[in-house]
Amino acid sequence: METESRASARSREHGSGWTRRRFVGAVAGTAALTACTARVTPSAHAPATRGTPEPSGPSRGPSGPRPLYVGTYTSVAGGGTGIGIAAYDPRSGRITGEGTLTGVSDPSYLAVHPDGRTLYAVAERQDGAVTAVRLADRRVLGTRSTGGAGPCHLSVHPSGRWLLSADYGSGSVSVHPIDASGALGERTDRVTHTSPPPGPGQQGPHAHQFVTSPDGRHVLAVDLGTDTVYTYRLDPVRGTLTEVARARTRPGAGPRHLTFHPGGRYAYLANEVDDTVTVCAYDPRSGRLSVGAPQPTGSDGGTNYPAQLLVTADGRFAFLANRGHNSLARYAVEAAGARLRLLGTVPVGGDFPRQIAFSPDGRLLFAANQRSGTVTVFHVDAGRGRLSPAGEPFASPVAVCALPL
Repeated sequence: METESRASARSREHGSGWTRRRFVGAVAGTAALTACTARVTPSAHAPATRGTPEPSGPSRGPSGPRPLYVGTYTSVAGGGTGIGIAAYDPRSGRITGEGTLTGVSDPSYLAVHPDGRTLYAVAERQDGAVTAVRLADRRVLGTRSTGGAGPCHLSVHPSGRWLLSADYGSGSVSVHPIDASGALGERTDRVTHTSPPPGPGQQGPHAHQFVTSPDGRHVLAVDLGTDTVYTYRLDPVRGTLTEVARARTRPGAGPRHLTFHPGGRYAYLANEVDDTVTVCAYDPRSGRLSVGAPQPTGSDGGTNYPAQLLVTADGRFAFLANRGHNSLARYAVEAAGARLRLLGTVPVGGDFPRQIAFSPDGRLLFAANQRSGTVTVFHVDAGRGRLSPAGEPFASPVAVCALPL
């Protein structure tokens, strides 16, 4: 059960339905923030030829300034005016501001196509939508309705053919086709989570994430409101969803974010409401997820809402963003992915780390701090799983998502 203080805090952030940005916007509006104003030269970071993906993974070394895109809310006091455009030095981690991509409303979560040429953003509003942006010239390729309310997460299927999005407010997940140009077609499917009943303190389903399993055979939707992870089979031709399994967390856990171990047999679940993480066994053949026992987040029992987990490419370490405790928890991954061992926490250097991401080479970790309106960067020690700050925080209005390319 949630304590009274935790339930009260959850009510302030989520109790008014999907419009949680109104709560954080009121806080962010009190901070003095500076927005990016200059423009990036379109050719500066664009890949040279279509169909040749940018290299990724630990094998790619630093090669000059790299692009960084920052998601925000545009409809709150102190918020941004679009997707923030910046650059970072892959050696030092230093971020410099370069501009804003306007024409996208409330882009609270961002993802990039596997070929590196198209950026996708949610519009976290009552009339939820997803937008495609061509990175070569910053052109908005179009916006499509999700059919739901308050989309807060999206991802691109590894095939590059489908965009998956999660509607927090309506508790639904949607699929959109992606054409050869990167533009989105009309929605091919949408599923609303109507069962099981909402968990303790929840008024309804709240889909918070929609991702593809490492084997590519299944897509999984994490629903905070129903305390459930739903596994679907995605038809690769029609883009339709068929549910094949459900995994229940303990009542009131409030699962938010799932991250797979690179071995593909285990996944780690951040539970926002009860401030825990769990190790889950995953069966690639059936798509079934088995949720393990709750484990600590390093918050020491204070008010804290785990946000997102990352696992290093070699599968040796995991990191968790703690909102409230304002830290990054460090875990050793043991037994081929079957165990997490808490190593300690590192101050995040900002307030309310909503999202974290690795640079493509895995040497840097970026944290988007929502209430302080900053992005902080850390060097990742691949051998020991240690994090060390990389320079000063970068100011960006209501920073809720940092996407380094």
